Parts: sequence; structure tokens; C-alpha cells
Amino acid sequence: MRELRKDNVLDKFVLVPDSSGAPEEGKQPEKCPYCPGNESMTPPALLALVVKEGMLQRLSDSEDALVDDWSVRVFESRSPVVTPTSAAGYSEKPLYSEPAYGYHQVVVATPEHKQSLTKMSVDQWGNVLVVVQDRVRWLYTQKGVTYVSIYVNSGQAAGAQVAHPHLNMVTFSAIPPAIELEAEGSHRFMNENGSCPACNMLSVESSGPRQILATDSFLALCPWAPTYPYEFWIYPKRHITSFSKITQKEINDLALMLRSTLGGMSKALKDVPFNLVFHLSPEKKNSRQIHWHIEVYPQLSTWSGLERGFGVFVNNVRPEKAAEILGSASRKELAGLVGIT
Repeated sequence: MRELRKDNVLDKFVLVPDSSGAPEEGKQPEKCPYCPGNESMTPPALLALVVKEGMLQRLSDSEDALVDDWSVRVFESRSPVVTPTSAAGYSEKPLYSEPAYGYHQVVVATPEHKQSLTKMSVDQWGNVLVVVQDRVRWLYTQKGVTYVSIYVNSGQAAGAQVAHPHLNMVTFSAIPPAIELEAEGSHRFMNENGSCPACNMLSVESSGPRQILATDSFLALCPWAPTYPYEFWIYPKRHITSFSKITQKEINDLALMLRSTLGGMSKALKDVPFNLVFHLSPEKKNSRQIHWHIEVYPQLSTWSGLERGFGVFVNNVRPEKAAEILGSASRKELAGLVGIT
């Protein structure tokens, strides 16, 4: 159990253990709890996607039986950063805290332990995205859920505690500061210019020196001012704020884009650890919306006092050069995936 503390001056959230003590992490088990055959080591599956004769079946564990032969599996985290129940209470400003209320679900992306998100098949990526979309829709129907965050920690240097490929989905009762800041900036830009800043950026970056890869529905690019070396973003070409409303065709296209760019990044940067995050608009009533997208942060360097203390970031790789390297590798991946030699 944790409590959510808010900084007195900055719009910053910190999750700390509540007064009952630190969350129990425990020793890592010798067997991987995410592997097939070890389903009893995790909470019951809320959703298990099973592929039979080309058809997708959405099943769940019961008291009597655990679903086997699954393709993607979802369950509540055993070490959640938020919980639907908490012993923490509310405190008054300036030292404000509240219960860290929410849901923390784990999406196991593949039954194969030695597989990686950078080498996983396009079809499997499509299955994962279908499950993520399903979970986003369900989580937004729950009381107290204002925002659903989706992220990947791939590799120990990126914060992964379990090597088996998986995603995390964590809900909050307030909009996270980074999303709030982006939404405010987007809202201000639209008021001043009458158009979406992301759509403007896509028109500028399309076929430009920072473009990495384009598919029918998505564009991958290195941002103009990246925080991390080789950081890149994936945007839908059409203006849309909600991931839960993208079509099956767009899911298939996004699966191809993710597999191509992550695979290209992995080959170009030698299996670099990375974080991947979805930036989505809150799907409950909110006037400040953002053009949803995915951001990928390769973890190649550590921050200095300049970054940590002042928020001024030193990037030793020009985004134009990063896009050239990532673009070449991603295009080769795409060509191999679609059978072009």
C-alpha cells in the first residue's frame, strides 16, 4: 500500500509507502511467474487471449481452472504502485497526500520467455494491442479512474524487474503532471493557431530529416528537441485523441510500425534497454486533449546534475543523425517483415 504525495510548489507526484510500512517486494522466484505453466504464481488472469483456428477468444481464469495455451495474459500486479484499497488517508496542504488509489495490471506480451518486444512477430504485437485496447476501455469504466497510463520497461537499466516481455497499465485518480503539461501546451497552441500542434508537426516532419518511417496510418520520427539520445515518437497520421477508438486496421498498422522501429532500434543500438510509453488523452470529460502517440526512450546514458537539478538536458546525438540511423535500420526491418528483398 502506498500514498500519493504532491509537491508543495511543483506539480509533481511521488508514490511513497504508507504508514503501514514499505511494500513487500520479496525475493525474485527461481521460476519466471509470467511463463506458461507458472500461472498459479500470479493473480488470476483477468483476460487471457487465446488464438484458436485464427480466431481470438477472450477468456479468464476461474476458481476451478487456469487458462492455458494463451497468447497474451493480463492480471493484477503482485507489487502494485497503486491499489483499489489503501490504508493511507488524506492530509491537508501544504503537505498534501492522498491514497494511491487505482489499478495496476500486467500485460504479458508473449508466452515465450526468451522472446523480446523488438523481435516479436507483427501478429503477436497486434494481439497485444487488441488486449491493451480492451483493458483501456474497461479501466475507464471504473470509479475513480481519471487516467490510464501504459508503459514498458525493457531491460534492467530501464527499470524492468522481470525479464519476460510485458507491459504495465497503471491508473490514477488525477491526470499525471507530464500529460497535464502537454495538454495545457496543446490547448494553448490550438487557441492561438486554430490547429493541433501535433498535426502541424507531422506536416513539417513528413519526409523531413527527422522522419524514421511512415506506414499507411502512422509516422515515426525523432523529435526536434529530444530528451534522450535516439528518442523517437510514433504518431497516428489522422487527428485522434483516443487510443480506444482506433480501428482494427490501424491496430494492424501500428503493430507493423512498432515491430519495425523497435527491431531497427535494437539492431542499430545493440539491444539497448528502453522505455516505451503511451501518451493518451483522458477519456472521461476533459476539455484539454492531446493527439495520442507513443514515445520511446533508449537508455544509453545517465543524467548529470544539469538534467536532474535544472531540467536542462544534454543530448550528444543530433536528432537528424539519430533519425538517419534509426530510419535505415527500421526500413530494413520493415522490408524483411513484408517480404521485400
